[in-house]
Amino acid sequence: MRREGAPVRALVVDDDDATRALLRAVLVAAGHPAPTVVASAREALAAAPGHEVILLDHQLPDGAGLDLIQPLRSGPGHPAVILVTGHGDESLAAAALRQGADDYLVKDGSLPGLVPQVVERVRRHRALREALAAAERDLVHAERMAAIGQLGITLHHEINNPLQAATAEVELLLADAASLTGEQQASLRTIREALARIRATLQRIGTLRHDRTVEYLDGVAMIDLSHRTQPLPVQQGEALLHLPDDDTARVVSLLLRHAGFTVARVGSVAELASRAAQRGVTLVLVAGSPVPGAEPLGGFQPAPDRAYTVVALTFGDGTPARAAGADHVVTLPFDPGTFTQELLAAMRG
Repeated sequence: MRREGAPVRALVVDDDDATRALLRAVLVAAGHPAPTVVASAREALAAAPGHEVILLDHQLPDGAGLDLIQPLRSGPGHPAVILVTGHGDESLAAAALRQGADDYLVKDGSLPGLVPQVVERVRRHRALREALAAAERDLVHAERMAAIGQLGITLHHEINNPLQAATAEVELLLADAASLTGEQQASLRTIREALARIRATLQRIGTLRHDRTVEYLDGVAMIDLSHRTQPLPVQQGEALLHLPDDDTARVVSLLLRHAGFTVARVGSVAELASRAAQRGVTLVLVAGSPVPGAEPLGGFQPAPDRAYTVVALTFGDGTPARAAGADHVVTLPFDPGTFTQELLAAMRG
């Protein structure tokens, strides 16, 4: 089975030579780099940094894999941990998950086929968590940018009028230069230049689109006004989301906005149908269902002559969603790294 997403840097922790060789061969055949292999708990703790996924045997010569899960996950990079054991045991699986393991595998005949699937699923869940964290940071950034915008309006309102009055007074005095000494004229010109710099600063604040900072004093930063704007992505139209899960909706919204979409989340199928009929809508994303008898597109019925692309986010192979009119299906959990490219390709196709 070839990998579906990005390659994974894996660490195999097992004291059995045959198992280490098997796992190494399976991962390489799936398109991942050759994993690092170690045989003990001590070596695992030392080798864990820099790896994304750890395949951890439960029975090690110097400790139990169950006891290593939390120390490994709390290390640099917070790698995902998949516990591997020679005996199927539901209580051990439950204990592993309580300790923070991302999944659980048994060393039996199904292991070679399951390893690539489980590693890919764990990788996607990890990528989604990172994307969700980025979405939360984006929300905080948006709040900061709103505050900066409000501050710019306030400064312009409170400073601009007295600034104009002061500038007018200086110009009136300079217009009657014959009554002024050379020193007074020089002072007024200095004041005029200073007022012009204040006006220019207000204009830059009014067009500010970032909150990047530069060092002002040791340990003190100020907003960098020399970079006023950020390049905008190509506008892709409006994307409508009918996704009940808040976390998924936040991640999808963030990814689509970064790709140049205007994003709106709708609360009902009726609202979705109404909004989708409007001009400018290029993409509709719905939560699909693979359950027999359930609405495969969450109750949404795409118009036959639609100008938008319908994408269903669903578990399974997506056959019910396609039969109901979806132009493209994204399998959950999806890969944030390729999500928008996949959707843009579906729109072009």
